[in-house]
Amino acid sequence: MAERETTPPTTVWSRPERGARGPAPERSRYEITGAALGLADAEGLAAVSMRALAQRLGTGPASLYRYVGSRDELLDLMADAVAGELDLSAAPSGDWLGDLVGLALQSKAAHARHPWLADLNDRRGEVLGPHAIDYLDHALAILAPAPGTSGQKLEAIGLLGGLATLFARREAPASAGAGDSPAQAAHLAAVAAEGSHPHLLAALTTAGPPPVAGPAERDALFERLLRRLLPAMLGQGLP
Repeated sequence: MAERETTPPTTVWSRPERGARGPAPERSRYEITGAALGLADAEGLAAVSMRALAQRLGTGPASLYRYVGSRDELLDLMADAVAGELDLSAAPSGDWLGDLVGLALQSKAAHARHPWLADLNDRRGEVLGPHAIDYLDHALAILAPAPGTSGQKLEAIGLLGGLATLFARREAPASAGAGDSPAQAAHLAAVAAEGSHPHLLAALTTAGPPPVAGPAERDALFERLLRRLLPAMLGQGLP
């Protein structure tokens, strides 16, 4: 039986930025994407529509469709633009774990700057654009001397991204301190003291009061988790 031919999926990057016909281009995808990022950062992802973006740019919605075929394509461009904010210029140092943690901290910071990105990926899945592919290749280059199979390394990179998103969500203004407030800690201690949750009471008694979690403390916790989890995922384990 002949092998079935597969057609690569069509993305906004698989065709020219602008058709050859028609009037001279007045804008670029880069300009349009930058305006969309500003709109999402200021008002949230739901505010990003072709009409609202056109108003922001001082043009008509129809003119934008000469550059971007749909809102979904615009969202893909926005996600990839955030991936392009990461600095991938440094060559791997040989310390794969340290380099990967540094990359993860960059990713977390980018998600914290653009809180809408996590919701976008949750709803639509991640479409890998050129910058995202550069990121993936760079992470694999960092992991070249690490133990583990190629599949394990791809899984580790996926875990890194998931944890970066999770921690960034906790740092978003709407949720900052929601799980670390003194009131929340006091409520948990009071429930444990009632006696119905002996294991929780023992753990809280041993751990002591939770520290105030500022940005530096959250970064330190994020790094500790990665340094524990990533070697284990790659079959190296802990000493």
